[in-house]
Amino acid sequence: MKSQEEFKFSNSVVLVPVAFTLLIWLVFWVEIRFRVNFTVFGIFPQKLSGLRGVIFSPFIHSGITHLYHNTIPLFVLTAGLFYFYRQMAWKILILGIILSGLLTWGIGRPAYHIGISGLIYVLVSFLFFKGIITKHFRLIALSLLVIFLYGSMIWYVLPIKDGVSWEGHLSGLIVGFVFAFIFKKDIPKPSKYHWEQPSYNEADDPFLKHFDADGNFVESQPEPETVLPEKSENNSQGLTINYIFKKSDD
Repeated sequence: MKSQEEFKFSNSVVLVPVAFTLLIWLVFWVEIRFRVNFTVFGIFPQKLSGLRGVIFSPFIHSGITHLYHNTIPLFVLTAGLFYFYRQMAWKILILGIILSGLLTWGIGRPAYHIGISGLIYVLVSFLFFKGIITKHFRLIALSLLVIFLYGSMIWYVLPIKDGVSWEGHLSGLIVGFVFAFIFKKDIPKPSKYHWEQPSYNEADDPFLKHFDADGNFVESQPEPETVLPEKSENNSQGLTINYIFKKSDD
């Protein structure tokens, strides 16, 4: 378990989301510029040649609307992944693409399935469930933010809209959920305050010493009394106190 100092900004938090975003837009630009259609490189379920789509389909989109709707979630979720889970981020991305693609190939309808939304559902599912499982306050906050921004996406794992690969969405959701339980290492652990440590003793806490027996706060603590030794009957000289006076120059 790492400390919460793991939550540090790095170049990958920006560079990786930018690279992914530029790549899918570049592929779409090539299709428009050279009048080609890469749809045939998508996932075609239960067909051997359709397995190539496991790798290629995330970077292929049917149109500008499809591409635009995937761009912002891809950027935001990938940035969140690399900021909070950078030790395992690449594993989540690569395995998420492959496993969600294979599952889509296994359960999908006989049609070409394209788009990076499968990976987006992997990220949404993983970030949400992992934060809940770890019980880390920052990761739970991330989970709530993810569900607030993209919670409505849950409906698209059902066949409610024609032309949408709900099988790809469902596959991504399942894979992300499984990842949340499989990837357990390198999860940041929140730092404990000194009063949460096993060795903490309330009697030694300088702050608590400012409270009296009734629970009232005392701004300044009384100085400890100095007890002078009593004159001993056997000491004929007793206690001698010397006073030194300095004359004024006036």
